[in-house]
Amino acid sequence: MPAFHPSARPSAASAAADVAGPLGRTLGAGAVRLGPGLLADWQARNREVTVPHTAEQVVNAGNLENFRRIADGITAPYAGRYPFLDTDVYKTLEGIAYELARPDLHGAPMADVRDFYEAAVDLIVRSQRPDGYLGTAFGGEGALREPWSDLAWGHELYNFGHLAQAAVAASRQLGDRRLLDVARRFADLVVERYGDDGEAAYCGHPESEMALVELFRETGEARYLRQAQLFVDRRGAGTLAHSIFPPNYFQDHAPLRQMDSVTGHAVRMVYLAAGATDVAVETGDAALLAHLEKLWDDMVATKSYLTGGLGSRHSDEAFGDRYELPSERAYAETCAAIGAMQWGWRLFVATGRADVLDAVERILYNAYAVGLGLEGSTFFYDNPLQRRPDHEQRSGAETGGEPLRRAWFGCPCCPPNVVRWMAQLQDHVAVANETSLTLGLLTAGQVNSPGLDVDVETAYPFDGTLEIGVRRAAAGPVTLAVRVPGWATGATATLDGDALPDVGPGWLRLTREWSPGEQLRLQLPMRVRRVVSHPHLDATRGAVAVVRGPIVHCLEQQDAPAPVDDLVLVGAREATRPGADAVTARAVEGLVAVQPATSSEPYPDLDEAHQGGGVADEDASPAVPVPLVPYYLWGNRRPAAMRVWLRQS
Repeated sequence: MPAFHPSARPSAASAAADVAGPLGRTLGAGAVRLGPGLLADWQARNREVTVPHTAEQVVNAGNLENFRRIADGITAPYAGRYPFLDTDVYKTLEGIAYELARPDLHGAPMADVRDFYEAAVDLIVRSQRPDGYLGTAFGGEGALREPWSDLAWGHELYNFGHLAQAAVAASRQLGDRRLLDVARRFADLVVERYGDDGEAAYCGHPESEMALVELFRETGEARYLRQAQLFVDRRGAGTLAHSIFPPNYFQDHAPLRQMDSVTGHAVRMVYLAAGATDVAVETGDAALLAHLEKLWDDMVATKSYLTGGLGSRHSDEAFGDRYELPSERAYAETCAAIGAMQWGWRLFVATGRADVLDAVERILYNAYAVGLGLEGSTFFYDNPLQRRPDHEQRSGAETGGEPLRRAWFGCPCCPPNVVRWMAQLQDHVAVANETSLTLGLLTAGQVNSPGLDVDVETAYPFDGTLEIGVRRAAAGPVTLAVRVPGWATGATATLDGDALPDVGPGWLRLTREWSPGEQLRLQLPMRVRRVVSHPHLDATRGAVAVVRGPIVHCLEQQDAPAPVDDLVLVGAREATRPGADAVTARAVEGLVAVQPATSSEPYPDLDEAHQGGGVADEDASPAVPVPLVPYYLWGNRRPAAMRVWLRQS
């Protein structure tokens, strides 16, 4: 089988599907390149550390051997206990496709990654059955079950979805169509079995909906879009075997169009909503899109943590009721953060709403970023907003766990998901058409579009200054739009030094004939903000958290003068910490007083104790400054207690 060669890479113009919305189209490969800053640093770490580590772990866990036992007819049992472990390979390949396509690719680690890519693609191609079926858990010696025998838990269509997304990435980024041919044969089988003339069924884990729409966009085959539409509209008919968990776990208790709130397993829900948004866009289903907007708004307002994390129940990795958001028991799975960003980006493209990207940005810098350790090779599966001293980190399958991040999990869905999303960050910066360029995510980099090419210089999200310089401009008026986050009240802007009026939250829009060299300067006030929670959110009522820009901060025990539970936040302010370590260098400063409980009684009598539950205000110590570190950086030193929400004075 021929290997991929760099000369086969497609042109930038042909490397991405043309998905249009009211503010423009998504941009192709090479149109956006991240510049010096946090996101570019994350991508460099991904390429140099996380991708090689993940590829190595996938090999060590036996995922490639699962394909080899099928491809080469080896007598060996299936490695692992879950039927979806093929997706760890597919997600890793999706991220690798982006990394191999970068023009500045170099270094020994990527040579090993390229070898992994070639070995994995070869095994996948040779593991596919003549009818198009592919699933290593359902073939060979020790197969977990018969193919298509358990749609609720078999994850076969979920596996197909991640295969298809990896295939589309390899085709768009590298011009390598080997996986695309595999995915199309599998998709044709899916359409034959579950299309209009087949069984009216669907997978227990949504994912194939997004993938089928992307296959449609890549190949032009309308039957793939139709199949995605069928899967979206069928769900809620109650046809899945609802063992272990009730129907709403699978979003199978009611049709999507009738749901009044996101519910059930959080990752399944946001994947379903992302795929449904794709279907709504491609079929022109305005009613479905409007309903998805309502679900998004309700989720952000009532079922989303301050960090943007989703899912408050460990028992079924699920959304809880509205305002059921306990800090120390936040599940907030890293995969749910990624799925929510996939959904949010699609909603933004479809609607042009700046506030949707505000929420995506909150997830990116908090609920998503915290899932990866500072060094790039350890991961959180769940992401609580409070760590008690006896907390253990686990994926849900183990009986015990390590106190902080882990190198891998028994259910390792999150690490390769981190890899693929990190590799694609530049695809979620901007949209454009012939007469407009819209910068959605605020980051340093170069953006090329039909109407304008611009260079963006900024240290965002740590600094609020953005310098946007025009490098090339088409003839005639072109609109340049830049998102002004909802928290950035008091933002200002200048064009070549001249002040611009009315810079409010939403979009700063300038329509004019541009010339190379012109400079737009946007200044976002990055004040330190103390925030409280909605009064219906019982878990954090009476507590306060600290946010600067889009970044949530927390207090770690190693920086505190007393147990964090005994501390009261008096104030917060900017901090300069020259020479500080990589964690505290990004700190703001909190002013805390020590205010321990005066009684060991868990529920003291209010008439006999001080107001505040047995805590004496007069016993509080003088306030002292402590570093409050970005939440995404917690847990990179030694195991210790941590809090996002602190007691108020």
